[in-house]
Amino acid sequence: MEVRLENPLIVQSDRTLLLEVQNTRFEAARDAISPFCELMKSPEYIHTYRVTPLSIWNASALGYTAEQMGAALEQFAKYGVPPGLLRDIHEIASRYGRIKLEKQDNKLYLTCSDSTLLNEFLRYRDIQGFLAGERSEHAVEIAPYARGVIKQELIRLGYPVQDIAGYAQGTALEIQLRATLRDYQVHAVDSYYAGGSDWGGSGVLVLPCGAGKTVIGIAAMVKTGMETLILTTNVTSVRQWIQEIVEKTDLTLEQVGEYSGTVKEVKPVTVSTYQMLTYRKDKEAEFDHIHLFSDRDWGFIIYDEVHMLPAPVFRVTADIQAKRRLGLTATLVREDGREEDVFTLVGPKKFDLPWRDLERSGWIAEAHCSEIRVSMPFDLREEYIYASSREKYRVAAENPEKKRVIKQIVERHTNDQVLIIGQYVSQLEELSKELNIPVITGRTTQGERDRLYAEFRKNAIKRLIVSKVANFAVDLPDANVAIQISGTFGSRQEEAQRLGRVLRPKADNAAYFYTLVSKGTKEEEWAQKRQLFLVEQGYQYKIMDSVE
Repeated sequence: MEVRLENPLIVQSDRTLLLEVQNTRFEAARDAISPFCELMKSPEYIHTYRVTPLSIWNASALGYTAEQMGAALEQFAKYGVPPGLLRDIHEIASRYGRIKLEKQDNKLYLTCSDSTLLNEFLRYRDIQGFLAGERSEHAVEIAPYARGVIKQELIRLGYPVQDIAGYAQGTALEIQLRATLRDYQVHAVDSYYAGGSDWGGSGVLVLPCGAGKTVIGIAAMVKTGMETLILTTNVTSVRQWIQEIVEKTDLTLEQVGEYSGTVKEVKPVTVSTYQMLTYRKDKEAEFDHIHLFSDRDWGFIIYDEVHMLPAPVFRVTADIQAKRRLGLTATLVREDGREEDVFTLVGPKKFDLPWRDLERSGWIAEAHCSEIRVSMPFDLREEYIYASSREKYRVAAENPEKKRVIKQIVERHTNDQVLIIGQYVSQLEELSKELNIPVITGRTTQGERDRLYAEFRKNAIKRLIVSKVANFAVDLPDANVAIQISGTFGSRQEEAQRLGRVLRPKADNAAYFYTLVSKGTKEEEWAQKRQLFLVEQGYQYKIMDSVE
């Protein structure tokens, strides 16, 4: 085994990789392994990655070969690469596309060139229930309704299905795009539609907040040319989508509908929320608005912020596999661990643009991330010590000393557009009164939210306090400072989305992201977990005890 001590990567046979942060080749190694590895831990000096089947399959869907993955490891390995790991990567990568779903004579078939492997799958009881009749050495007919479910079953057995069975055309809709796309946006749309009208049209595009995911979705809709259902996270986002569609295409408001709590329009292009689809009167009742999936002959469904797709919608998504599907997200991280369901039911990752690449090109702001550790007063420290594990987090999050630091940051950024973001409504409302800054929470009416967002966009107000209702899909292009005072435990996706609120390009193209944590508490531990995804993207957090 060749030893190259100048290299930064220690590759281990249990599929974990240790990457030395201080090594001069750190960034090159990180960029080389990130497409097929998942970052697990990121303390100061050693970052821990893990090679997983899903990370390999997503890389395979992007066109990476097992040879390329192995070569990346060998290029940066300090002590060589265990042969067993290389074999694992080859074997796991070879499973992608080995099983296919195809359509012949309007029937759906599960096909495999390896008849022994196909027969092994057919012995499973959970798969036998989906068989529909015809069978040959390398193909078996399955029930049309089982197209999604059988993909879920097979990925659990370690074999992701490549679905090339094509799509129902849906109702045609002529649309013209009036916007000019950036080069990477064109590439993203082309990557999604690779395969054309035959079987191109399902997958996930991963781009940073501020990169124009909405216009990419609109361009994909134009390319598809069919009636479209768009699902997003909140009513504010619904109305932003509608505004963008009308501005950037030749569609009119008579053709684009809002389906929300107050408006129930179903038009050739309809925009709704995940909350509407999952609403029901009680746990035993049917979902009141699930009919939206079948109200028109949709040819295309867009899942905005697909990492937020609620678990109940997966069931419906499994039933509509004949529709073209596009997922848009800044991060494929799901805190519920259902990344495999996104992979199988929405589609594999088709495009992934590193955040720092866009930053270097000037398409998003250069972000300066800081973690400020705030001391706790003695009486609160005593309360924290005797609190239960879950209560400790809230006690630390609501540390009153954070107010002093918030005031210092706000004073430092007098001429900037500042968002103060937190988890606990009582904390935010108290801060709003003390600092005389307007606040938006789940209690705020939609009309009042729209008014405050509009005033913030116009610079009529320069400070705004927001709860988690503003985590996703809220367009505030001039915001350039975010102060995070509390969050959802170790949520990596929330951290990424909150940074994304300030990444729109600016005149000086600089953005500032401050995270306030109580010193010596579980908040520090949760902060490290929250930062994982952004660290993987190349961001560094400056740790401070005070505002510098």
